[in-house]
Amino acid sequence: MSSNFTIIRCLDQVPPDFGPCALTIGNFDGVHAGHREIVRNVVQMARANGWKAAALTLDPHPLQVVAPDRAPKLMSSALDRCEILREEGIDEVLILPFDETISKMAPDAFIRDIVVNKLKARAILVGKDFRFGHKHSGNTDLLAQLGPQLNFETILIPPVTLRGHRVSSSLIRQLVESGNVSRACRFLSRPFHVDGPVVSGQGIGSKQTVPTLNLAPGSGVIPKTGVYVTRTRDLASQRIWNSITNVGFRPTFDGQSLTIETFLLDPVVTAPTNIRVQFLLRLREERKFETPEALKTQILHDVKRAQNYFRRVPK
Repeated sequence: MSSNFTIIRCLDQVPPDFGPCALTIGNFDGVHAGHREIVRNVVQMARANGWKAAALTLDPHPLQVVAPDRAPKLMSSALDRCEILREEGIDEVLILPFDETISKMAPDAFIRDIVVNKLKARAILVGKDFRFGHKHSGNTDLLAQLGPQLNFETILIPPVTLRGHRVSSSLIRQLVESGNVSRACRFLSRPFHVDGPVVSGQGIGSKQTVPTLNLAPGSGVIPKTGVYVTRTRDLASQRIWNSITNVGFRPTFDGQSLTIETFLLDPVVTAPTNIRVQFLLRLREERKFETPEALKTQILHDVKRAQNYFRRVPK
């Protein structure tokens, strides 16, 4: 892990000493196992040559600018990505604001003006499907051609496969949205999580079932409705609780809006105000119960199943 990690948010803020660097470029949504393999190679090459290990990521997602109707929901914010890249050993990240001007840059101009002249990349490490420049017209063949002209090395990192499936952000999104969070965890190399401030609920849980911490769903990827084994982290104190979480509409109480409600299985002295909920295993579908008492009985059964899970799986 880099001890002097730097995040830069626009080209004008790039310092003269950003490079020389080994660099990877991409959206890195989720920073999954495939991304991590590239990053590990970046860090290794940078350390071997006395360079900095760097990443260039784009925000917002390019499709949100050029084709909003086709833009995917994202699994991670730009800061989430930076946090994981730092943990993997990256020294500095440029979060490049993706706008119409950047979208219209010719591929060779993007590499020459930004990657080489501005970031001083000596090596560029990407996957074989890497695309760049206006209308994604640049590919790894062009990158390799530009290398000798602009004095950088192009290194292509093979894709990572797990159980016969190529790891990709789109596949992981599908897994999470179908409720298969345990498999998504394997492809991400970490639990899928949702962050956010705790919001006020309707007070039904504390009075009729069990007290919960509620998150308002954001615009990103949300697991399929249902009940999950989770872990919940207080983002201020970093304390972690075992928990169960319901994603759904509270049909027993005729709810109309989607909610994320988490019940902590361990004692709470001071309730957190900003939390991260990590989704580990889907227990069951959300369903309507005849009475709040029947729902509470089911919740206590879910708690026992979760406790059995945590006895088998250490933190």
